[in-house]
Amino acid sequence: MTSSADHPADLGELFHAAFRGLRRTWSEQLSPWQLTPHQWRALMTLLRSRPFGQAPAAEPEEMRLKDLAEKLRIAPRSATEVVDQLEAKGLVRRDPDPTDRRATLVVSTAAGRQLFADITAERRDKSSEYFARLSAGDRAELARILAQLRD
Repeated sequence: MTSSADHPADLGELFHAAFRGLRRTWSEQLSPWQLTPHQWRALMTLLRSRPFGQAPAAEPEEMRLKDLAEKLRIAPRSATEVVDQLEAKGLVRRDPDPTDRRATLVVSTAAGRQLFADITAERRDKSSEYFARLSAGDRAELARILAQLRD
């Protein structure tokens, strides 16, 4: 007899439950910085616009507002609201797009890049704590499997 964990449909449930636990700790981490998960996602999307695994540059990252909305899979109006909030906190600014005067670029500020680096480091530490319940071999195997699924 096979257990319910042997069925592929249950893998999704198990993965989602594990991710919810990790995401809950991440959401709690944003509180001291007075950032909402939506604001964090927008800042992270802007600053991770480089290829996966490549660290953000010291110079400002920029992205058209409509492209940010598309990457976040939200309506442009909702992206505008989130960018308004980030701009009010000094984490991004809006610049005119030099190639299209109708478009607006969202540009990271030095404060936004520093906050991103600080939160990313803390999240990495929390992730390490979260996965510490697994043996080193299990963590390596999980990393291998997740990398395979990512690609």
